[in-house]
Amino acid sequence: MSTNLSPGPANSPEAAGHAGPVPLPSHEPAAAALARSHEPAAAALARSAERAATDLLAAPAPIGLADVVPAPRHVQPDPTQAWQLPPDAVIVASAEPSALAAAAYLAEQLRPATGYPLPVTDASTPEAVDGIALVLDESADLGAEGYRLDITTAGVRLRAVTAAGLFYGVQTLRQLLPPAIENTAPATESWILPGGTITDTPRFPYRGAMLDVARHFFAVGDVLRVIDHLARYKLNHLHLHLTDDQGWRIAVDSWPKLTTVSGGTEVGDGPGGHYTKADYARIVAYAADRHITVVPEIDLPGHTNAALVAYPELAPGKVAPPPYTGTDVGFSYVDPADQRTYDFVADVLGELAAITPGPLLHIGGDEAFKVKGEVYTGFVERVQRIVASLGKTVVGWHQLAPAAHLDGRVLQWWGTNGDDPTTADAVSRGARLILSPGNHAYLDMKYAPDTPIGNDWAGLIDVRKAYDWDPGAHLTGVPEEAVLGVEAPLWTEWVTSLADIELLLLPRLPAIAELGWSPRETHDWAGFRRRLAGQGPRWATAGITFHAAPEIPWPAVPAIPRQHSAIQPDPAVP
Repeated sequence: MSTNLSPGPANSPEAAGHAGPVPLPSHEPAAAALARSHEPAAAALARSAERAATDLLAAPAPIGLADVVPAPRHVQPDPTQAWQLPPDAVIVASAEPSALAAAAYLAEQLRPATGYPLPVTDASTPEAVDGIALVLDESADLGAEGYRLDITTAGVRLRAVTAAGLFYGVQTLRQLLPPAIENTAPATESWILPGGTITDTPRFPYRGAMLDVARHFFAVGDVLRVIDHLARYKLNHLHLHLTDDQGWRIAVDSWPKLTTVSGGTEVGDGPGGHYTKADYARIVAYAADRHITVVPEIDLPGHTNAALVAYPELAPGKVAPPPYTGTDVGFSYVDPADQRTYDFVADVLGELAAITPGPLLHIGGDEAFKVKGEVYTGFVERVQRIVASLGKTVVGWHQLAPAAHLDGRVLQWWGTNGDDPTTADAVSRGARLILSPGNHAYLDMKYAPDTPIGNDWAGLIDVRKAYDWDPGAHLTGVPEEAVLGVEAPLWTEWVTSLADIELLLLPRLPAIAELGWSPRETHDWAGFRRRLAGQGPRWATAGITFHAAPEIPWPAVPAIPRQHSAIQPDPAVP
């Protein structure tokens, strides 16, 4: 899962990153930009990424109905039916609050760049009369997350069975508008949508990404921005790695020293931090508004040095270890022979379950090198039962596989070899899998040897490596029906700022998203790289840092807004 790394640059307010429409200075060659990326400040890293992106651009092409990421299941273009959004357009939605929420979200996304008022109203049978209609239709054969998008000269009609389906259709609609739609101020543009029909449903029910906030802490505003990146590509789970040797990030009322003592450390001796329960509730609510389920992780029995610093009675020797801000793994563990440990686990998971509406609780379980054999499986089995008693489904790294199966148990597989008999045996006993192969999906891996941050213990992962694998057939002896989906983890030993996060997420996150959403028959590297290239101008216009991967034919944009060296604003604060 993680491995030994040297600490990255210390966290600082200047490194947090903020999107803004400031044009770039004169461009330097891509190679020179990358050569400057050894500078410790995340702002310099962001500048390098932006300049390299600009230097690799070519002429833009018109947007087609199929130019969407992830690839839709079925596309029927009709060039005769293109529609232009008029200044007086109205967004009409079904009267249900969830449909009106999707319509309001769409209006919020379109108003800044268009400058149009785009009022939202409701109707019992919404019609697209030179406007946009969002229709909840329980009779539609589209599944829980599917949608149908019809674009004609008369307007746009988006239909779905659920609000989630409407939301995913809105993300597709956004991508069909020109990249200038990402501007935060009115832009001079013809807001034309290509005509035709898209019918779309996801391949897997679980599509996610993980952010490690334990090795380095990230403020609420940064997490909310990451949620928006996930939402853009129809991902529906955010896994938060909340605890590790280097810091404890979630308040627990019954064990307060977890944050007062162990919340203020992180890799590289930075200031750390933690989320109050109110902070966590804001993250969960913001994600839920975007149909993303938060999956919190308390890593057990290893990766627990921070907890032991605060509460030495949990340690095998009952002596507090010193705080740890390095990057080694596998040395710490809670005492599996002491009832006090299980009281601690029950309290922590109980409080976390009470503020987590989603069904999943992640208990870690990896790299507990000093807890072996029956002692390890016995510990896991007791913790699994605690999770079940809280009404939640247990998730853990695939090291949990030898433990006795519990109904609904989910294993997250992060191996690099597709032949894993122990995990396959757990599947035969009823376990389901989330696939996060370290050599394809770990977004903390470098793109290339000269990537300025990241690691390479699982190999280098360029965009093609992230894209070219099949979750349904990746693990020997595991049938596709046992696979819940995919997740792209981002470990943060090296990652200290929002700019760092975005550089490593993009452009690989859309590759993992496509594996989770799109049917296998649409898998095509040549087509994907062309469609992915069209996302570059959108990110640039939005001020989002990304790696200008040389294997992607990025199109040109008039100017790439810079990402400022300033604290990232909290999008939840008006």
